[in-house]
Amino acid sequence: MVSGKQLADFGYRAFSGSMMLLTVYAGYLCTMRAYRFFERKKELKLAAENQSESSMSD
Repeated sequence: MVSGKQLADFGYRAFSGSMMLLTVYAGYLCTMRAYRFFERKKELKLAAENQSESSMSD
């Protein structure tokens, strides 16, 4: 028979584990969003430079 304390310990561990996974996943999403943001910024800067070079040569 499982005691109340063992059940509470299991529940706490399960909850803590799920919160830990959620935190790791949220960190991953945040990192990927920041990465895409800076990649897009770099692409836009490069496109602007290319556009200004092509308009100067006309």
